[in-house]
Amino acid sequence: MFFAPFLFIYVILFFFALAFLFGLIEIGIINYAFQRAGLPPQLAFGALLASLIGSYINIPVTRIEGGARHQAEVVNYFGVRYQVPMHVTDSTVLAINIGGAVMPVLISIYLLSNQPQMMLKALIATTLVALVVNRFARPIRGLGIATPMLIPPVIAALAAYLFAGEQPGTVAYVSGTIGTLIGADIANLNKLADLGAPVASIGGAGTFDGIFLTGIVAVLLT
Repeated sequence: MFFAPFLFIYVILFFFALAFLFGLIEIGIINYAFQRAGLPPQLAFGALLASLIGSYINIPVTRIEGGARHQAEVVNYFGVRYQVPMHVTDSTVLAINIGGAVMPVLISIYLLSNQPQMMLKALIATTLVALVVNRFARPIRGLGIATPMLIPPVIAALAAYLFAGEQPGTVAYVSGTIGTLIGADIANLNKLADLGAPVASIGGAGTFDGIFLTGIVAVLLT
C-alpha cells in the first residue's frame, strides 16, 4: 500500500524504470537488425554505439556561397514539422555526418566484402532505392533536403525481397542506407546553394534518423 507523499516519488521511479526498459528493448532490436543484416554479434553492438556517438559529429568539407538569408519558421512536409533555423550568413557549410553517412558506408562495405555474391543484387536494389528516394526528396528552404520517412525502408525491403532471395538482410541494409544517401543527399548537392540553409550535412543535421533507421527498419521488414 502506497500513501502520499511517497506516491509521487514511486511514480517518477516507475517512469524512469519504464524509459530504461524501452531503451534496452530498442537497443536489442537495433542490435538484432544489425546481426540479421550480416554483422557478427561482437561487431553489431560496436556498430550501434559508433553510429549513435557519430550522429553528433559533423565534419565540415567545404563552404558553398549563395542563397539568401532565410527567416526562422516551421515547414510541414509529409506530416512532419521541420523547424527551420535562422540563417545569419550568405553561405552554406557542407559537412559529412559520422553516424549517418560514414558508418553506414563502412558497414555496407564490410557486409559486401564478406558476402561478395550479394554485390550485384545490392547494386541493383541500391539503384532502385536511389531513384525512388530522389523522386520524393524535396528541397526545403533554410533547412535542406527532406524525404518521407517510410518510403526508403519500404522500397529497400521490397527490393531486397525481390532480388536477394533467401538472404535479404544485407541487401536491405545496403540499399536502404546507401540508396537514401545517394538519392536524397548526394543527388541534390547542386541545389544546396539555392536553399539558404546554414548547414547541409550529408547523412546528418536532422537526417541521421532517416539514414540510420532506414537500414534498421528495412532489415526488420524483410
